[in-house]
Amino acid sequence: MDGVGQMGSIRQSHSVNKAMRQARVGSGVQRPKGAASPKVLQQYIARFPQASVLVIGDLILDHYIWGRVSRISPEAPVPVVHVDSESFRLGGAANVFNNVLALGGKADLCGVIGSDESGRMLLKEIGTSRSGRGGVVIDPDRPTTRKSRVIAHNQQIVRYDVERRGELKPAIQRKILRYVESRLRYVSCLVVSDYAKGVVSASLMADLTRLASLRGIPLVVDPKVEHFSYYKEATVITPNHLEAAQAAGVHGDDDQANNDAGAIIRQRLGCQAVLITRGEKGMSLYEGDGVSWHIPTQARQVYDVTGAGDTVIGTLALALSTGASMRDAAVLANHAAGVVVGMVGTATLSAQQLSEALGHD
Repeated sequence: MDGVGQMGSIRQSHSVNKAMRQARVGSGVQRPKGAASPKVLQQYIARFPQASVLVIGDLILDHYIWGRVSRISPEAPVPVVHVDSESFRLGGAANVFNNVLALGGKADLCGVIGSDESGRMLLKEIGTSRSGRGGVVIDPDRPTTRKSRVIAHNQQIVRYDVERRGELKPAIQRKILRYVESRLRYVSCLVVSDYAKGVVSASLMADLTRLASLRGIPLVVDPKVEHFSYYKEATVITPNHLEAAQAAGVHGDDDQANNDAGAIIRQRLGCQAVLITRGEKGMSLYEGDGVSWHIPTQARQVYDVTGAGDTVIGTLALALSTGASMRDAAVLANHAAGVVVGMVGTATLSAQQLSEALGHD
């Protein structure tokens, strides 16, 4: 792909405010520099164990049914899957939590499960020996969100979901907020993983924004389009290109449409930055003063994008916690995503795998 060169190289993309930026550069304001060297990026990774991230959001149990297809059903034009095995993995905010731990950071998790078998299995996947699950609240009146995927020959055949998307009861909301307040002094970053299943509300986001500001720590949000108005003054949000275009009300998928969407969202929400993930086109970062940067994809081969957004936001949170600039944090997140999309199913990567990915360039 064009633009893929030395590790950390970023090309500046055309911004909707390009003329204004050129005027500023011409008047003595320095153009922002590119990303840090591989050596500096490796130093951030080495400091991941010093970071502590509190993840708040929708907890999901990812259920995988693995099998083979050799014929079509005589009852309907659908494949017959011969099941070989099944597995359960952490999804949603729980997968962000898992990604932070896999990368060597410390993590706390805050969200809601039901009083059901899926909830018990989700807690089992978190692990009884792990700290940081004290913020998992049980609501007996709603099911644990579960996504079941049937996969044959590395291809997803069908997915079926069990969930309730309504807003949480006030008493449950208060428990979540109290837990966040109790952990605030110990964490270096707040992450909101919003899958629109009911945990993230306008009032919760307002409280989290206030608390992060008081503490002086980043607030990183993986957003849902229907909740964009909730994320005002977050440090950074990470929509994909389709979510960004829909939220901004722009049409098209070219660079100009993407730039328009990034600029509109950042200005409308007052965020420090907007990081738009663009699949095979990489990522685009929009910061203040109309400055935008394009980061080419690092994926070698794409098998499954499931959970890649969770990896992006987990890596971003750890990098920002260890003093990385927004641009350097985005480069690390881009490399991390490039690794996990080469795996089948909801996946995580280790700090060593991320370091090795940097070394490939």
